[in-house]
This record gives sequence, structure tokens and C-alpha cells, in this order.
Amino acid sequence: MAHEETRHLLVQSRGEPSPLYESYLEWAYDDIDTYTGCVPLDDPELGLPADLADALRAWSLSRPSEDSASPPSLSEHVQQGLVVARRLARHLGPAVAVRYRDERHRTSKWICWGCDRLHEEGDGTPPHPLHIDVDGEFKFGPLRSDGFGDFFPDDPTAALHLSDGLVAALYAWADGINTTLNLMIGDRDEAKYDGAWQRLFREGMDLARQVAHEIGPGRTVTYKGLAHGSLAMLTSVTWQGDREL
Repeated sequence: MAHEETRHLLVQSRGEPSPLYESYLEWAYDDIDTYTGCVPLDDPELGLPADLADALRAWSLSRPSEDSASPPSLSEHVQQGLVVARRLARHLGPAVAVRYRDERHRTSKWICWGCDRLHEEGDGTPPHPLHIDVDGEFKFGPLRSDGFGDFFPDDPTAALHLSDGLVAALYAWADGINTTLNLMIGDRDEAKYDGAWQRLFREGMDLARQVAHEIGPGRTVTYKGLAHGSLAMLTSVTWQGDREL
């Protein structure tokens, strides 16, 4: 995301191909009446995946007309919009503050990019770790972040929303590190486990790349390698989404 400061977007169905709007006054982002600039779904700074762009477009164009909109149909449309707006907020991360307009209740609330909660105010304070390290160390969680400590991939406070398969793989990787170090200490033969450490190193690199892919470009993921084995097991490779930095 090219914006150094937080960008603000309003998600509102107005029957246009894109339901995304920006304020024409940078300092008036709390006033939804100033959100008149329609943001195209192919805006390169948003980097929306095709399925998310399609979902936003379909929702915007399917808004019930005021004459025919019954309470049930309007309620369903509002719920559909909230689902896709939450997807948008998760994809964009902390670089963009996403606000959703609920036409049924005439409310406009900010969506937390990490936990999906709705807030009356968007202060831009990141509630979840933004820069995540994948770091293999004995008896520690496989993920860590400054100010957050080490943690496991399904920790709800981290709000990573990783797939079940990736969560299980990260747990297995951490368990593999614990098992390998215990065996090496028991055998007192470091050379015997060089191959195992190299395999775990490669697995960690692949897992870090998958984490970056799944959490999207709103956060960075850095693979730090393993704290065990030789110095060759240490590294530092960073991704932002699918892009290696």
C-alpha cells in the first residue's frame, strides 16, 4: 500500500459498479456526506483479488430499489454487504480504515481489519501484530512479534485467520523442532541431525511464505530460520502478501 498515512474508505451500495468511496476532504473522514469520490475496484493500490472485486461489484449492483425493498430483502442485502466489507477490511489491513454503511439502520461504523468487530470510531491504532516473524525455537510458539511475544497460529488475539491446514502445519513444525532437539541432546551427536535441521529449515521457509500469502499485504511476515543447528539455519526473508521484499 503506497499510502504512508491511513487511507479511509466507505463501503456503501449506491448501485454503481464499485461500492467504495473516498472523502473529498482528507480531514473530514468522519463525515460520510463527504464520501463522493468513487474508487474503482481495479485501483492498483488496493490490489483486490478478482473474487473479492467481483463480490463487491455484485453486491453494489444488487441493491434493492427503495420502492420495492421490503424489510427482509433490505436486511439480507445489508448482511451480505457486511460480509464482503469484512473481507475487504481483512485484505487491506491497517493501511486502510474501512467504514461500512448500514442502510437499514442508517449507521456507519468502522470495521476492525483483524477481529471483524464494528466500532463507532476508527482511531487507526493497530490492535493486532503487524510485523510477524516465523521463528523456530525450542519450546516457543512458531510465531512472534515485537510487543506481542511468541504465539501460536490460532491465537485469537493475533487475528491471523489462517486456514486449518496451515495452523496444523505450523504446530507440527514447532513440535518437530522440539522433538529433534530432544533427540540430539539425548544422543549427544549434533552431526547426526544435520539433515533433520535442514529439512525443518526448508519447511519453515515454505510455511512463512504461506502465512504471508494467507494474511495478505496488510502485514509483513519475516522468516528468521531456526535457533538450533548451525549458523546456516539463521536467515531473514520478508514477504508482504505474495511479494518478497
